[in-house]
Amino acid sequence: MTLLRGITWDHTRGMTSVVAATQRYHERHGTLDVIWEKRSLQAFADFSLDELSARYDLLVIDHPWVGTASHRAWLVPLEQWLSEEDLKTIQKASVGLSYESYVYEEHLWALPIDAAAPVSAWRPDVLAQRGVEVPQTWDDLLGLARQRIVVLPAKAIDLLMHYYMLVNALGGDIGRTDPGQLEMPMVEALERLRELVSLCPQEVLKYNPIAVYELMTATDAYGYCPFGYGYVNYAMPGYARQWLTFGDVVRWTSGATLNTVLGGTGLAISARSRHVEEAVRVARFVADAATQASVYAWAGGQPAAAEAWRDPLLNHLTNSYYQATWPTLQRAWIRPRYPGYLAFQDKAGALIHEYVKWGGDPGKVVSTLLTYYQNTREGGRG
Repeated sequence: MTLLRGITWDHTRGMTSVVAATQRYHERHGTLDVIWEKRSLQAFADFSLDELSARYDLLVIDHPWVGTASHRAWLVPLEQWLSEEDLKTIQKASVGLSYESYVYEEHLWALPIDAAAPVSAWRPDVLAQRGVEVPQTWDDLLGLARQRIVVLPAKAIDLLMHYYMLVNALGGDIGRTDPGQLEMPMVEALERLRELVSLCPQEVLKYNPIAVYELMTATDAYGYCPFGYGYVNYAMPGYARQWLTFGDVVRWTSGATLNTVLGGTGLAISARSRHVEEAVRVARFVADAATQASVYAWAGGQPAAAEAWRDPLLNHLTNSYYQATWPTLQRAWIRPRYPGYLAFQDKAGALIHEYVKWGGDPGKVVSTLLTYYQNTREGGRG
């Protein structure tokens, strides 16, 4: 029997989903099995694919890695192992730009298996007790936050994702807009973000989405999260003490919709694996729409296959999570993926986090951000 090793991230959504799917593959084929290990959410974002690809055959990855991976030959270009028909089927079946996010320099570096973007979440019972409604606009959100019942993930990486969203709402697009035209929207986005976070408990600066949802379901202190990467698990009765309702994010002050930042994961194969052909077959099975809408989703996963998001049974079991957040996922923005981007992401997130926490001159912060960006684009480390 061929034994593969896989690495994923430490949450029900990331772990039990792939275990269940590959276990089902093992039951159907019998000649192959996968041993899965997990790493923390922070390590998932930070740990080098170089080290992981030396130890594992199957790697659950985040799409910003593909630029660096493509230049370092860490991963297998999957279009060399899958038929054109398979590729078209997976692309057509994927939510939003999930498939496209793993395509870089004309190579496909992972198969999309998990789709996510920041969405809103709330406790209907808590809002009802406070006599307030779900906010519809940014100004509504600020008003609700002043009542001290709003909480949001505000660790460095999460603040950076919120910041991208606001810059976009103000007419800028980091990576596509001329730097000379970015200063004004970038400055205003910083000020808007700091204003919102200042109305939330200071502890949010330590929270990722999991921490926020655990807090909102374990206690009755907070009723609304305006944007955090969605976790279908917390919409399932019985998963936590109380379940959450999820939906689209608020509209911007102009009335325009906000475009949040695509997350999710893909299943990649190490170029150092001794069993590439077998690993490709397993990855194709996990990414298949039928697997995604059944075993993968039933085991706590959040599929990248649109079939799962439209499935009436899955929506019934998750308080309509998929149907309610579908529009947000469909318009989610893909962040930059160039080699060196991850160095920018780390430094930019830390700088924004420091500004939001302590204040300062937003103009100087933006100037530094643009310098970081330019340096990493040119191949430096910022």
